[in-house]
Amino acid sequence: MSHQAQPTPRPAEASEHATPHLDFDGTTPYEDYVHADVLTHLQHPLSDDPGEMVFLITTQVMELWFTCLVHEWETASRALRSDDVPAAIAALKRSVRELEALNASWRPLAQLTPAQFNGYRGALGEGSGFQSAMYRRLEFLLGEKSASMLVPHRGSPRAHRELEKALHEPSLYDEVLRLLARRGYAIPAGVLDRDVAQRYEPSPAVEAAWADIYAGDGPEDLVRLGEVLTDVAELVWRWRNDHLVATRRAMGAKPGTGGSAGVAWLEKRARTYVFPELWTARSYV
Repeated sequence: MSHQAQPTPRPAEASEHATPHLDFDGTTPYEDYVHADVLTHLQHPLSDDPGEMVFLITTQVMELWFTCLVHEWETASRALRSDDVPAAIAALKRSVRELEALNASWRPLAQLTPAQFNGYRGALGEGSGFQSAMYRRLEFLLGEKSASMLVPHRGSPRAHRELEKALHEPSLYDEVLRLLARRGYAIPAGVLDRDVAQRYEPSPAVEAAWADIYAGDGPEDLVRLGEVLTDVAELVWRWRNDHLVATRRAMGAKPGTGGSAGVAWLEKRARTYVFPELWTARSYV
C-alpha cells in the first residue's frame, strides 16, 4: 500500500492575502520607539545652498554615533571594574563596528571642493565640531582629558554637568590598567593613583606589562582585550585622519570655524594614538 506525501499547510500569516496592522489609536509603535518624526525634522538649513542639507544630516548622524560609542565604552568600563573581561570585550567589539560606521560618515563630505564648502560655510558662524559635548565625552573616555574643554558648555547646564562628571571619572584605559594591576602586573602607583582629570601620559612600566602579556605567557583574555583596544585605537586614528583629509580638501590651510587652527590642529591630532603603550610594547615582543 503506497502512501503519498501530504502537502504542508501554509500558515495563515504567510497567506498572500495577509496585510500588516495599519490602524492605530495614536502614533505607530515604530514612531513611539524610534521617534523618527523628531529625527527627520531636526534639519534647519541656514543657507540656500542645496549641499548644506547633507552636511547638516551627516553631522547629526556623527553625533548619534558619538552617543552610541560613549554608551559602549562606559559599559566596558563598568565591566572592567567588576573584573568581567568578556562583557568588556563584547562592548568594545560592538564599538569597533560602530566606529567603522562613524568613519564611513565622512564619505558624503570627503570630496567637497572649496567652492562647494563655501556655499554654506557662512551658515556655521562660530560653530565648530570641537564644541560637540558628546564628542568631548568620547575623548575623555579615551584619556584625552582637558578641563578647559568644559568652558564652551557653561551655557548648557546638562552638558556641562555631564562633562564635568566625565572629566573626574577614570577613563576606559584607566580601568584597563587597574585591571592589569589586580591581575598581578607591575603598574606603578603613580599611574594607578594619578589625577584622572589630567591627560594620560605613557608609562614605561605599562609598556613593559603589555610586552609581557603579548610575549606569549599572558592570559588569553588579556591578549584579546589588548587586541580589541588596539582595534579601537586604530579606528580613532583613522577618524582623525579622515577628518584631516576632508578638511584639507574643503578649505586648505585656512583657519577653522570657531577660531580653531583648522588643518594645523587636525595634523597635530592625527600624529597621536590613544592607548599608546599598546603600540610601543610591540617593539619589545
